[in-house]
Amino acid sequence: MTTRDERLQRIRILALLLTALSLLVVAISAYLRLSGAGLGCAAWPDCYGQLLSGAQSSPAGLVRISHRLAASLALLLGFALAWHCIRPDPIRPLAGHATLLVALMILLTFIGLWSSDPHRVWTGFLNMLGGLGLVALSWRIAVAADPLLPPQSSRSALPLQAGIAALVMTVALGALIGARYAAATCGTTPACAGVWWPAAGGLAALNPFAVVASPGAPGDAGGVALHLFHRYCAVAALLLLGLGALRALAADATRTAGGWLLALLAMELVLGSLTVVSGFSLWLAIGHSVGAAVLFAVALQVLDAGVQATRRP
Repeated sequence: MTTRDERLQRIRILALLLTALSLLVVAISAYLRLSGAGLGCAAWPDCYGQLLSGAQSSPAGLVRISHRLAASLALLLGFALAWHCIRPDPIRPLAGHATLLVALMILLTFIGLWSSDPHRVWTGFLNMLGGLGLVALSWRIAVAADPLLPPQSSRSALPLQAGIAALVMTVALGALIGARYAAATCGTTPACAGVWWPAAGGLAALNPFAVVASPGAPGDAGGVALHLFHRYCAVAALLLLGLGALRALAADATRTAGGWLLALLAMELVLGSLTVVSGFSLWLAIGHSVGAAVLFAVALQVLDAGVQATRRP
């Protein structure tokens, strides 16, 4: 007979493996999305958006196969994780997290059926947000399954909740930039070629259900609007999550996670700035995408620490 602690340890191992695999999927997906936009003519993003013209994509077939293999393994691992969380009796809230995780995986699988058309903004947009959710839910289960999870001070909850909301908005706007092929529309920071507030005509770019005919040119109103909103939301997330992390440092239960949260905030700020000033380096852009997923997961960890119902009495 498997004890509850043994079952939780098994769940934690599966969740950690799935977290690592989800990060790999996010990284490969970011590479395919960004390098595929360049199409190998010159260094990305010089040919950014030519995928819209129907030209052949440059990433090697091995990379695409690796992405599909990693995603398939993640789906199988997700089903196994959900099974262990639900059977023989559900462990709450792990069972709910695992069910949501599997549902998200199935949704992303169906979205993938429409992803071959680069003109659809919503497919790329949802794929990017979905990758963030996979990492966050997997890590959340791993943390909640820790039988030694100590209690958390609630002082950091309010700024963390607001900061997480701002971070979600930041990531969503970043996803729109990528899905609309608008990276090259703003090549300076913190303002876009002296523009600090987007023009009213650029607000239409916030529509995730639009169809894109061509990549945004430098100075395009829609792309500039997305870049500026993305940066302003990032500043709000930085300040709010930074405050929550500083408060978390005062509690034994969250001191380590709070330190990681501060470090990740600094890393994302540096990566985002360097991505722009470098002319949108491919590897910096990929690192920025993966870092956002890790940052979101750790922010949820700090918020959730010690309040999971699975904690041992």
